[in-house]
Amino acid sequence: MASPNPNRKFLGRLPLPERNYVADALRTETLGGVLLLLAAVAALIWANTPLGDSYASVRDFHIGPASLGLDLSIQHWAADGLLAVFFFVAGIELKRELVAGELSDPKAAALPVIAALCGMVMPALVYLVVTTAGGGSTAGWAVPTATDIAFALAVLAVIGTSLPSALRAFLLTLAVVDDLFAILIIAIFFTDDLNFAALGGAFGGLAVFWLLLHKGVRGWYVYVPLGLVIWGLMYNSGVHATIAGVAMGLMLRCSRREGEEQSPGEHIEHLVRPLSAGFAVPLFALFAAGVAITGDSLTDVFTRPETLGVVLGLVVGKALGIFGGTWLAARFTKAELNDDLAWPDVLALATLAGIGFTVSLLIGELAFAGDATLTDEVKAAVLMGSLIAAVFAGVLLKLRVRTYQALSAEEERDEDMSGIPDIYEQDDPAYHLRMAAIYEEKAAEHRRKAEAAGAVRNSGDSPA
Repeated sequence: MASPNPNRKFLGRLPLPERNYVADALRTETLGGVLLLLAAVAALIWANTPLGDSYASVRDFHIGPASLGLDLSIQHWAADGLLAVFFFVAGIELKRELVAGELSDPKAAALPVIAALCGMVMPALVYLVVTTAGGGSTAGWAVPTATDIAFALAVLAVIGTSLPSALRAFLLTLAVVDDLFAILIIAIFFTDDLNFAALGGAFGGLAVFWLLLHKGVRGWYVYVPLGLVIWGLMYNSGVHATIAGVAMGLMLRCSRREGEEQSPGEHIEHLVRPLSAGFAVPLFALFAAGVAITGDSLTDVFTRPETLGVVLGLVVGKALGIFGGTWLAARFTKAELNDDLAWPDVLALATLAGIGFTVSLLIGELAFAGDATLTDEVKAAVLMGSLIAAVFAGVLLKLRVRTYQALSAEEERDEDMSGIPDIYEQDDPAYHLRMAAIYEEKAAEHRRKAEAAGAVRNSGDSPA
């Protein structure tokens, strides 16, 4: 692995391996984000048509072995089961960032970590101020703290904005750190009464999982059944079951050894990410986003302190937190911004991070589990806040779309057809020799064309 470039600027060009990883990861997340968006729309349509009763019936239908404590509703299976796959991928992403990505270099990690932390603290503070002033419940303080990377990328795809890889990587790193803090919030603040026997069994299963990895044992038929057992024990322990997915993801080796094109963690992430982004998260959205939308419910979103706190937390708190944290961190660390970008680009990205869908919906369900009406209203607030943040971000990003298109085109240009963008080959003599040969061939072709054109012209000028 190449050592970090000490002269690299904030939001500067990524090293080629990191750029390729980010491009591959976000390509899948973008497709998953579009499916997520379609699932959310389908849920809203299903819940707000004459078929709404069938939506509730399917969502609340129970299935599973009661003897194992797993007689759960479809919605519960989606939230606790399918999202464990999502958090498993998040755990791998976090591990990779810590050992080989942006977070592996403390200097490079400082800005995104501070930005992500401020981007969670500020929305929580906004929520607490609004609910305290309005006499509402402070239980939902964590709802507006999460960023949904897939939904954000879907918005980028819809508005047709191709961000430079450095901005995309910063958004991805923000989301990874965001997921880490969300995991901690769920584990610490939304844990029920503990069943220590089940918890001990889950930790024992995780120990076996780690030992098998350490011994180099391979085979999905070993790890998938073991993972299901660990998940079931974690669920029955009172700790949110998605924590099992994170723990297993963090145990995978994400550093490459000599001769490896991919580490085991990267390989498994490549296999599982499509399942997470294309199936698990959209299906969760289908059974989480279906809330009844009426004129009164929309009015409540902007008048009830809990829901208004969520909306303002996502739209205002996220933007101010991420932008302010990044600006202050850059100023005190004397980090120089990439010459091709400007601080309004960071503000646009911070506004885009206000799209908090998947984890926000999950935390909303956990925070107000005993109040179905308020839970639905908070879900509506998450949807409305994310929509407003998406619109604002779309406007800000469109103002700079020509700059982004030019930077993206420069990053993708490969005139010598080597499979590596030209911008990464400027120090390679072989690249310049290939380009010289290409230009010499073009020059020879133009000389032949000039001679042919001259011959035709002289033929035409000669007397009959």
